[in-house]
Amino acid sequence: MNQLTRDHLDSPGPHLLVPDAVLLPEGPADGYAVVVADGSFRAVGPAGELARTHPHLDAVTLPGHLLMPGFVDAHHHLTQSFGSALAFGEPSEIFRRVWVPLEGALDEESAYAAAKLAALEALRGGFTTVTDAGTRADVDVDVVASAARDAGIRCVLGLVCNDVAGDPATAAEDSASTTTAVLESAEKHLARYDGDPLVHASLAVSIPEAATSTTLHRTARLAAEAGAIVQIHVNEHLAGVERSLVRHGLRPLEHLHRIGALGPQLLAAHATLLTPRELTLLADTGTAVSYNPVASAWKGNAVAPATAMAERGVRFGLGTDGTRGDGFRLADAAEFAQRIAYGLATGDSSCGAGWTWLEHATAGGADAVGLGARTGTVAEGLAADFLLVDLTTPELALSRDVPWELVRRGNRDQITAVFVAGDLRLWRGLPTGWDGPAFVRQAAELARTTVERAPITRVHPTSTAARQGSTASTAARQGSAAR
Repeated sequence: MNQLTRDHLDSPGPHLLVPDAVLLPEGPADGYAVVVADGSFRAVGPAGELARTHPHLDAVTLPGHLLMPGFVDAHHHLTQSFGSALAFGEPSEIFRRVWVPLEGALDEESAYAAAKLAALEALRGGFTTVTDAGTRADVDVDVVASAARDAGIRCVLGLVCNDVAGDPATAAEDSASTTTAVLESAEKHLARYDGDPLVHASLAVSIPEAATSTTLHRTARLAAEAGAIVQIHVNEHLAGVERSLVRHGLRPLEHLHRIGALGPQLLAAHATLLTPRELTLLADTGTAVSYNPVASAWKGNAVAPATAMAERGVRFGLGTDGTRGDGFRLADAAEFAQRIAYGLATGDSSCGAGWTWLEHATAGGADAVGLGARTGTVAEGLAADFLLVDLTTPELALSRDVPWELVRRGNRDQITAVFVAGDLRLWRGLPTGWDGPAFVRQAAELARTTVERAPITRVHPTSTAARQGSTASTAARQGSAAR
């Protein structure tokens, strides 16, 4: 019997891991253990039973720890991390003023660094899978794949398939030759990562306005045939909904339904502005949603009706949208946003309860991004993507309901270790196998120079500038009153 040390966890497997409890789909199971070998869970069951059936393995005890599935980020933009500090106080449709100019200023070196920085933050927050909605940087998307591999995180990697040039609000549909080229690139991308242990190909369209009806329909079919997903920002902002009504006479989700783009292969990012009919369309077609509560609070028009989606059987995961990489805080925001937006007005004191948000942050998220048969659950045969969470901290030591406590009081400081595909990727906040602090210093310098050359337009001043302006205004008013 061994105590918990990095040496025991970082050695070649197989391993028989014996924590205090294992978080299973039906809840925490005390006295359970797992066998990890060749990147997957070979067995999950009572510790005594696994010790008897695997006598050749020395048990590695994990005192005071919960073994739980890693979080799945259902919506991210890895190459936008250099602008993460620019998103505060900005009105909606920030992508036009910040993200498009920022990504346009990235070269191969800075795109790689931005993506790896985002991956490191995600790992620190307990995410073992990130879903990248495609980069606008003028680089080969394999740069992002390399960054994810080098960081050691699983990545659903989108290829942007826009074929409408210019501002989607005013541009006409592009030529047939452009559409053909986009679709050929999509087919190649879907085949490019066959057999890759960490990178899973996906297609992406920025918003429905950014692609022709032909491309929206064909990418849906290509993804369905390949067992992949198409990611599209849908019904996120009021302005986008109104443009679709003017152009098509239909809301964006309704437009996608009319052209045959809805279905299990579609991951609708945000979906904050849904009518009852659109909820029915999502449920009837099996379309998945990425519910991004922090993004709604920071730069959106509304909060997606996630409790209603859960009740209607709509498939959905939780996404950060690059806001902050902490899986526990994301689950908390998911519950909290529902409580503020819907629960308080109806006297709903549960708002889905802790287990709903843990489920959609893990297994539900994996299903939404097309990896439900590969990850998201601690189960025999699935990838060993998991966390070791310290239950002895003041926040969790008195727990009577672990799922609720993880949602309400959990945070990344309680994560001792992060495993992806059975390999230890993070130990007490630091990556294994590479120098995280040195890389962060390098990325910070690249971020400074990149942001300086990007034609970014911010509406809101920095806190310092805003406070100085407020102070000066107050002083002027006081001086006028004194006179």
